[in-house]
Amino acid sequence: MEPKVTVLTLGVRSLEISRRFYVEGLGWKPLVEVEGEVIFIQVAGGQVLALWSVDELAREAGSVGHSAKAPPIAIGHNVDSAGEVAAVLKEAVAAGATLIRKAGATDWGGTNGYFADPDGFRWEVAHNSGFRVTADGRVHMGPTTD
Repeated sequence: MEPKVTVLTLGVRSLEISRRFYVEGLGWKPLVEVEGEVIFIQVAGGQVLALWSVDELAREAGSVGHSAKAPPIAIGHNVDSAGEVAAVLKEAVAAGATLIRKAGATDWGGTNGYFADPDGFRWEVAHNSGFRVTADGRVHMGPTTD
């Protein structure tokens, strides 16, 4: 099996609240939206984020849901500078996110912080000078060899 992720589906409790956060709050543009059912947002070349009712997801995929603990996943949003980490966190909070951890230095030499969307899904906003995406979409990790 070829390693690739083309769709990341978040099972959300309220499509309306998630739409307000991602589309109206963050300004992300829906690629396809079926009112009251599902929203697909292109987030990268060949990748979409799907917002779908957690109940519908459970009907199709089996037992899923929200509990007292946050879902055990962090979605990464890498940015081009350390200063941009705080700016993106501020934008997310203004859109309705909960700040989990403010921007700060990491043990691995970068800068990151976390916010939670209205369903509690954790987003890491990070700057890592060794993380690069080239024009062909390939990810490179480690020191640059310029």
